[in-house]
Amino acid sequence: MTAVTAPTGSQPDPFGARLRRAMDGRGQLCVGIDPHAALLHAWDLGDDVAGLERFTMTVVEALAETTAVLKPQSAFFERFGSRGVAVLERAVARARQAGALVLMDAKRGDIGSTMAAYAATYLDKDAPLFCDAVTVSPFLGFESLRPALDAARISGAGVFVLALTSNPEGAEVQRATTAGGASVAQVMLDHIAAENAGVEPLGSVGAVVGATLGAAGADLAVGGPLLAPGIGAQGATPAGLPALFGRAVRDVLPSVSRDVLRHGPDPVALRDAAAKYADEVRTAIAGAAD
Repeated sequence: MTAVTAPTGSQPDPFGARLRRAMDGRGQLCVGIDPHAALLHAWDLGDDVAGLERFTMTVVEALAETTAVLKPQSAFFERFGSRGVAVLERAVARARQAGALVLMDAKRGDIGSTMAAYAATYLDKDAPLFCDAVTVSPFLGFESLRPALDAARISGAGVFVLALTSNPEGAEVQRATTAGGASVAQVMLDHIAAENAGVEPLGSVGAVVGATLGAAGADLAVGGPLLAPGIGAQGATPAGLPALFGRAVRDVLPSVSRDVLRHGPDPVALRDAAAKYADEVRTAIAGAAD
Protein backbone atom coordinates (compact mmCIF):
# COMPACT_ATOMS: atom_id res chain seq x y z
CA MET A 1 0.00 0.00 0.00
CA THR A 2 1.36 3.43 -0.87
CA ALA A 3 2.01 6.18 1.64
CA VAL A 4 -0.86 8.49 2.44
CA THR A 5 1.16 11.56 3.35
CA ALA A 6 1.21 14.54 1.04
CA PRO A 7 4.35 15.69 -0.75
CA THR A 8 6.61 17.91 1.31
CA GLY A 9 6.21 21.59 0.55
CA SER A 10 7.12 24.93 2.02
CA GLN A 11 4.08 24.80 4.32
CA PRO A 12 3.72 21.54 6.28
CA ASP A 13 0.51 19.68 5.67
CA PRO A 14 -1.41 19.75 8.98
CA PHE A 15 -1.52 16.54 10.99
CA GLY A 16 -5.33 16.53 11.08
CA ALA A 17 -5.54 16.50 7.28
CA ARG A 18 -2.91 13.77 7.01
CA LEU A 19 -4.64 11.68 9.66
CA ARG A 20 -7.99 12.03 7.90
CA ARG A 21 -6.45 10.73 4.68
CA ALA A 22 -4.70 7.90 6.52
CA MET A 23 -7.88 6.76 8.29
CA ASP A 24 -9.95 7.01 5.12
CA GLY A 25 -7.34 5.13 3.09
CA ARG A 26 -6.00 2.57 5.56
CA GLY A 27 -8.77 2.26 8.10
CA GLN A 28 -9.37 3.81 11.51
CA LEU A 29 -6.80 1.95 13.56
CA CYS A 30 -3.78 2.70 15.70
CA VAL A 31 -1.52 -0.16 16.76
CA GLY A 32 0.65 0.33 19.81
CA ILE A 33 4.25 -0.83 19.93
CA ASP A 34 4.67 -1.89 23.55
CA PRO A 35 7.76 -4.10 23.93
CA HIS A 36 7.34 -4.96 27.59
CA ALA A 37 9.18 -7.90 29.11
CA ALA A 38 6.26 -10.34 28.95
CA LEU A 39 5.77 -9.81 25.22
CA LEU A 40 9.48 -10.13 24.51
CA HIS A 41 9.43 -13.43 26.40
CA ALA A 42 6.32 -14.58 24.49
CA TRP A 43 8.21 -13.95 21.26
CA ASP A 44 11.18 -16.00 22.59
CA LEU A 45 13.29 -12.85 22.70
CA GLY A 46 15.60 -11.65 25.44
CA ASP A 47 14.61 -8.73 27.65
CA ASP A 48 17.52 -6.74 26.30
CA VAL A 49 18.35 -4.26 23.54
CA ALA A 50 18.73 -7.00 20.92
CA GLY A 51 15.29 -8.37 21.77
CA LEU A 52 13.85 -4.86 21.82
CA GLU A 53 15.16 -4.11 18.34
CA ARG A 54 14.05 -7.44 16.87
CA PHE A 55 10.55 -7.01 18.31
CA THR A 56 10.17 -3.38 17.31
CA MET A 57 11.46 -3.64 13.77
CA THR A 58 9.38 -6.77 13.14
CA VAL A 59 6.24 -4.85 14.08
CA VAL A 60 7.24 -1.85 11.98
CA GLU A 61 8.09 -3.94 8.92
CA ALA A 62 4.84 -5.90 9.26
CA LEU A 63 2.47 -2.96 9.78
CA ALA A 64 3.91 0.36 8.63
CA GLU A 65 2.88 -0.04 5.00
CA THR A 66 -0.77 -0.83 5.76
CA THR A 67 -1.75 0.58 9.18
CA ALA A 68 -2.80 4.21 9.57
CA VAL A 69 -0.99 4.95 12.84
CA LEU A 70 1.72 3.24 14.88
CA LYS A 71 2.07 4.28 18.53
CA PRO A 72 5.33 3.39 20.25
CA GLN A 73 5.21 3.68 24.05
CA SER A 74 8.35 5.63 24.89
CA ALA A 75 8.79 4.15 28.38
CA PHE A 76 9.45 0.65 27.05
CA PHE A 77 12.42 2.01 25.08
CA GLU A 78 13.70 4.46 27.69
CA ARG A 79 14.12 1.64 30.22
CA PHE A 80 17.10 0.44 28.17
CA GLY A 81 18.78 3.86 28.27
CA SER A 82 20.45 5.47 25.28
CA ARG A 83 20.57 2.22 23.28
CA GLY A 84 16.83 1.77 23.70
CA VAL A 85 16.17 5.34 22.58
CA ALA A 86 18.38 4.70 19.54
CA VAL A 87 16.11 1.77 18.63
CA LEU A 88 13.12 4.07 19.00
CA GLU A 89 14.69 6.65 16.70
CA ARG A 90 15.26 4.03 14.00
CA ALA A 91 11.75 2.66 14.37
CA VAL A 92 10.13 6.08 14.07
CA ALA A 93 12.14 6.91 10.96
CA ARG A 94 11.41 3.56 9.30
CA ALA A 95 7.69 3.66 10.08
CA ARG A 96 7.29 7.16 8.70
CA GLN A 97 9.33 6.26 5.62
CA ALA A 98 6.94 3.36 4.97
CA GLY A 99 3.93 5.68 5.12
CA ALA A 100 2.53 5.17 8.61
CA LEU A 101 1.86 8.11 10.87
CA VAL A 102 3.75 7.80 14.16
CA LEU A 103 2.13 8.87 17.42
CA MET A 104 4.62 8.92 20.28
CA ASP A 105 2.94 7.82 23.49
CA ALA A 106 5.03 9.88 25.90
CA LYS A 107 2.36 11.69 27.97
CA ARG A 108 4.66 14.63 28.61
CA GLY A 109 3.50 17.56 30.70
CA ASP A 110 5.37 20.42 32.38
CA ILE A 111 5.69 24.19 32.32
CA GLY A 112 7.72 26.84 30.59
CA SER A 113 11.13 25.95 29.22
CA THR A 114 10.75 22.30 30.23
CA MET A 115 7.58 21.90 28.21
CA ALA A 116 9.32 23.67 25.35
CA ALA A 117 12.14 21.12 25.57
CA TYR A 118 9.66 18.24 25.42
CA ALA A 119 8.06 19.91 22.41
CA ALA A 120 11.44 20.24 20.71
CA THR A 121 12.13 16.55 21.32
CA TYR A 122 9.06 15.24 19.48
CA LEU A 123 7.66 18.12 17.43
CA ASP A 124 10.70 19.82 15.89
CA LYS A 125 11.02 18.46 12.35
CA ASP A 126 14.82 18.35 12.67
CA ALA A 127 14.83 16.39 15.95
CA PRO A 128 15.94 12.72 15.94
CA LEU A 129 12.62 11.70 17.54
CA PHE A 130 10.36 13.91 15.43
CA CYS A 131 6.95 12.24 15.18
CA ASP A 132 3.67 13.00 13.51
CA ALA A 133 2.05 13.49 16.94
CA VAL A 134 2.65 13.07 20.67
CA THR A 135 0.47 12.48 23.72
CA VAL A 136 0.60 15.15 26.44
CA SER A 137 -0.80 15.61 29.93
CA PRO A 138 -2.71 18.86 30.62
CA PHE A 139 -3.05 18.56 34.39
CA LEU A 140 -0.69 21.45 35.09
CA GLY A 141 -3.30 23.54 33.26
CA PHE A 142 -4.13 23.49 29.58
CA GLU A 143 -2.05 26.57 28.81
CA SER A 144 1.03 24.80 30.13
CA LEU A 145 0.84 22.88 26.84
CA ARG A 146 1.20 26.01 24.72
CA PRO A 147 4.84 25.32 23.70
CA ALA A 148 3.78 21.92 22.34
CA LEU A 149 0.71 23.30 20.62
CA ASP A 150 2.77 26.05 18.97
CA ALA A 151 5.55 23.68 17.92
CA ALA A 152 3.06 21.22 16.45
CA ARG A 153 1.39 23.93 14.41
CA ILE A 154 4.73 25.07 12.97
CA SER A 155 5.86 21.58 12.00
CA GLY A 156 2.50 20.24 10.84
CA ALA A 157 2.38 17.74 13.70
CA GLY A 158 -0.37 16.85 16.15
CA VAL A 159 -0.95 16.73 19.89
CA PHE A 160 -3.25 14.32 21.76
CA VAL A 161 -4.33 15.68 25.14
CA LEU A 162 -5.32 13.34 27.97
CA ALA A 163 -8.98 13.95 28.78
CA LEU A 164 -10.91 10.81 29.82
CA THR A 165 -8.42 8.00 30.11
CA SER A 166 -9.19 4.28 30.31
CA ASN A 167 -7.57 3.64 33.71
CA PRO A 168 -10.05 3.62 36.63
CA GLU A 169 -7.85 5.94 38.71
CA GLY A 170 -8.21 8.69 36.13
CA ALA A 171 -11.73 9.54 37.27
CA GLU A 172 -10.37 10.95 40.54
CA VAL A 173 -9.02 13.94 38.63
CA GLN A 174 -10.81 13.91 35.30
CA ARG A 175 -14.35 13.60 36.65
CA ALA A 176 -13.77 16.15 39.42
CA THR A 177 -15.98 19.24 39.20
CA THR A 178 -14.43 22.64 38.66
CA ALA A 179 -15.58 25.89 40.24
CA GLY A 180 -17.61 26.59 37.11
CA GLY A 181 -19.54 23.35 37.47
CA ALA A 182 -18.02 21.43 34.56
CA SER A 183 -15.80 18.39 34.99
CA VAL A 184 -12.04 18.77 34.56
CA ALA A 185 -12.32 16.53 31.50
CA GLN A 186 -14.97 18.74 29.93
CA VAL A 187 -12.83 21.83 30.49
CA MET A 188 -9.96 20.13 28.66
CA LEU A 189 -12.27 19.02 25.84
CA ASP A 190 -13.56 22.58 25.51
CA HIS A 191 -10.00 23.88 25.23
CA ILE A 192 -9.27 21.32 22.54
CA ALA A 193 -12.38 22.31 20.61
CA ALA A 194 -11.31 25.94 20.76
CA GLU A 195 -7.88 25.04 19.31
CA ASN A 196 -9.56 23.22 16.41
CA ALA A 197 -12.26 25.81 15.69
CA GLY A 198 -12.78 26.37 11.97
CA VAL A 199 -10.25 23.74 10.88
CA GLU A 200 -11.25 21.31 8.12
CA PRO A 201 -11.36 18.39 7.54
CA LEU A 202 -10.00 17.55 11.01
CA GLY A 203 -8.16 19.55 13.63
CA SER A 204 -4.65 18.61 14.70
CA VAL A 205 -5.31 18.73 18.45
CA GLY A 206 -6.86 15.49 19.63
CA ALA A 207 -8.19 14.08 22.88
CA VAL A 208 -7.48 10.77 24.56
CA VAL A 209 -10.79 9.13 25.52
CA GLY A 210 -10.69 5.53 26.69
CA ALA A 211 -12.75 3.02 24.73
CA THR A 212 -13.39 1.16 27.99
CA LEU A 213 -15.52 3.94 29.47
CA GLY A 214 -19.12 2.97 30.05
CA ALA A 215 -20.22 6.46 29.08
CA ALA A 216 -18.33 9.63 28.26
CA GLY A 217 -20.47 12.00 30.28
CA ALA A 218 -18.95 14.81 28.25
CA ASP A 219 -19.22 16.55 24.90
CA LEU A 220 -16.72 14.80 22.62
CA ALA A 221 -17.29 17.01 19.57
CA VAL A 222 -13.85 18.63 19.66
CA GLY A 223 -13.27 18.98 15.91
CA GLY A 224 -10.17 16.81 16.16
CA PRO A 225 -9.27 13.13 16.47
CA LEU A 226 -10.22 11.04 19.50
CA LEU A 227 -7.59 8.47 20.42
CA ALA A 228 -9.44 5.56 22.02
CA PRO A 229 -7.14 3.11 23.83
CA GLY A 230 -8.48 -0.03 25.42
CA ILE A 231 -9.53 -2.12 22.41
CA GLY A 232 -8.71 -5.80 22.76
CA ALA A 233 -6.92 -6.95 25.89
CA GLN A 234 -8.48 -4.23 28.06
CA GLY A 235 -11.96 -5.41 27.10
CA ALA A 236 -13.35 -2.80 24.70
CA THR A 237 -14.53 -3.83 21.24
CA PRO A 238 -14.99 -1.97 17.95
CA ALA A 239 -18.72 -2.71 18.14
CA GLY A 240 -18.98 -0.53 21.26
CA LEU A 241 -17.46 2.59 19.70
CA PRO A 242 -20.67 4.14 18.23
CA ALA A 243 -22.50 4.02 21.55
CA LEU A 244 -19.65 5.72 23.39
CA PHE A 245 -18.65 8.32 20.79
CA GLY A 246 -21.95 9.02 19.07
CA ARG A 247 -21.73 11.50 16.22
CA ALA A 248 -17.96 11.89 16.76
CA VAL A 249 -17.29 8.22 15.94
CA ARG A 250 -15.96 8.99 12.46
CA ASP A 251 -13.14 10.92 14.12
CA VAL A 252 -12.22 8.12 16.52
CA LEU A 253 -8.82 6.46 16.27
CA PRO A 254 -9.19 3.18 18.16
CA SER A 255 -5.94 1.85 19.59
CA VAL A 256 -5.06 -1.80 20.09
CA SER A 257 -1.74 -3.17 21.30
CA ARG A 258 -1.45 -6.57 22.98
CA ASP A 259 -4.26 -8.18 20.98
CA VAL A 260 -2.28 -7.56 17.80
CA LEU A 261 1.25 -7.91 19.16
CA ARG A 262 0.56 -11.34 20.65
CA HIS A 263 0.38 -12.71 17.10
CA GLY A 264 4.10 -12.07 16.55
CA PRO A 265 6.77 -12.74 15.62
CA ASP A 266 5.07 -13.91 12.41
CA PRO A 267 4.75 -10.75 10.24
CA VAL A 268 1.80 -12.16 8.30
CA ALA A 269 -0.08 -12.98 11.50
CA LEU A 270 0.60 -9.48 12.83
CA ARG A 271 -0.66 -7.92 9.60
CA ASP A 272 -3.75 -10.12 9.54
CA ALA A 273 -4.61 -9.30 13.16
CA ALA A 274 -4.36 -5.56 12.51
CA ALA A 275 -6.42 -5.88 9.32
CA LYS A 276 -9.10 -7.79 11.22
CA TYR A 277 -9.43 -5.00 13.76
CA ALA A 278 -9.48 -2.34 11.04
CA ASP A 279 -12.29 -4.22 9.29
CA GLU A 280 -14.27 -4.55 12.54
CA VAL A 281 -13.93 -0.81 13.18
CA ARG A 282 -15.00 -0.03 9.61
CA THR A 283 -18.07 -2.26 9.97
CA ALA A 284 -19.06 -0.76 13.32
CA ILE A 285 -18.77 2.80 12.07
CA ALA A 286 -20.57 2.04 8.80
CA GLY A 287 -23.40 0.47 10.80
CA ALA A 288 -23.68 3.55 12.96
CA ALA A 289 -24.07 5.73 9.88
CA ASP A 290 -26.91 3.62 8.45
